[in-house]
Amino acid sequence: MHGPRWTTADIPDQSGRTAVVTGANGGLGYVTARELARKGARVVLACRSETRGREAAERLLEEVPRAEAEVRRLDLGDLRSVRYFAARLPYERIDLLINNAGVMALPRGTTADGFETQFGVNHLGHFALTALLAPALLATPGARVVTVSSLMHALAGIDLRDLGGGRPYRRWVAYARSKTANLLFTHELARRFAVCEADVVAAAAHPGYAATGLQTAGPRAEGRRVAERVMRLGNQVFAQPAEAGALPTLYAATAPGVRPDSFHGPSFAMWRGAPAPSWRAPWAKDDRMAARLWDVSARLTGVDFSPPGA
Repeated sequence: MHGPRWTTADIPDQSGRTAVVTGANGGLGYVTARELARKGARVVLACRSETRGREAAERLLEEVPRAEAEVRRLDLGDLRSVRYFAARLPYERIDLLINNAGVMALPRGTTADGFETQFGVNHLGHFALTALLAPALLATPGARVVTVSSLMHALAGIDLRDLGGGRPYRRWVAYARSKTANLLFTHELARRFAVCEADVVAAAAHPGYAATGLQTAGPRAEGRRVAERVMRLGNQVFAQPAEAGALPTLYAATAPGVRPDSFHGPSFAMWRGAPAPSWRAPWAKDDRMAARLWDVSARLTGVDFSPPGA
């Protein structure tokens, strides 16, 4: 554990740094963007809904009046949107890329490109975004890529023969596979950065059980009112607030000495509390599977990058 007293007050000065935070209009992403802005970073709120993004930016400026924040549309479920976002981002250097956005336990659906929604949004969208922003990250000494996974990855490993969420489709299995994919992606990204001796850290984090709105989105989409009420009650009784859930991400993004391919989460039973190194399932750090998933992801998205010398 890194000590029970690590809080947002311990975030080092971020003045002069640029941070891109996906899904920054609410929940963990909003808190992450707000606290980075509070410490002086220029934050790009990358949001699927520009309206909700602008509302979040207004709220952020009320809480942090001197914040430097901008909103840019990014739909991780549409690779054209990902390419457009990356091409229009005016910064040649990016210090922090926080792959935070995600969907959870949705009914079966597909992205604009025909991929199962959870795998497409949670993994493939972020894979493509990171690859497209890699030149700006590599041009920035000390840059970091932090991808938000989940303890739910422990439910299932990746099956490259079936990226559609299982036959028959099981929403929680599909979610778990997408979160395993986040960790395998981090594992292979860290390896590639290490091979070429790039000064970029790829790390992962998870919020434990945090009330973010993700829990109720799936049941609400299907009109399952009882399930929605159960999830909402669970958030009220058991979950920690988004402010606490964002701490592992902020730690991974800013704390000195964060190691490549590390995985941080809450310290108490990996559920709540101060940031600490987190357990991960063996299949989430499998070298061979990480490399295979990378190759498949590059083929599916049409986006790839190998750092010079990798």
